[in-house]
Amino acid sequence: MNKKRKLSERKRIALVAHDNKKKDLVEWATHNMNALARHELIATGTTGKLIEETLDRPLKILLSGPLGGDQQIGAMIAEGSIDVLIFFWDPMEAQPHDSDIKALLRVAVTWNIPFACDRASADFLMTSPLMYEEYACAIPDYSSYLNRKI
Repeated sequence: MNKKRKLSERKRIALVAHDNKKKDLVEWATHNMNALARHELIATGTTGKLIEETLDRPLKILLSGPLGGDQQIGAMIAEGSIDVLIFFWDPMEAQPHDSDIKALLRVAVTWNIPFACDRASADFLMTSPLMYEEYACAIPDYSSYLNRKI
């Protein structure tokens, strides 16, 4: 049986964007300013500063992605401190910290948190009624994985 983690009405949303996608994420955040105001926002480096200035509201700003910000967000997901991930990544450009990006996405799936990697899926997430009410999120049971014989 899976354990549950309760997500409150006020979600903790991580915002991340690659360089070529920062403008898109800032535009999206501006368009969703009222909806985002109902939640706690966490972001990596430059992305966080841009959104903070644009929305004129404080965010929790972590390190830049390549300097460990992606890993910080991954750790926060694993410890249950992030409820939703909005990550506008650039599929057309190789990133020097590609392994960190893959690890972040893997952690999001591992801990069953909703995430969006583009504007359309971010719009669907933000317009879901579940974003504005308590939600019992199933936490997968990894005990058989952890207890396996090596």
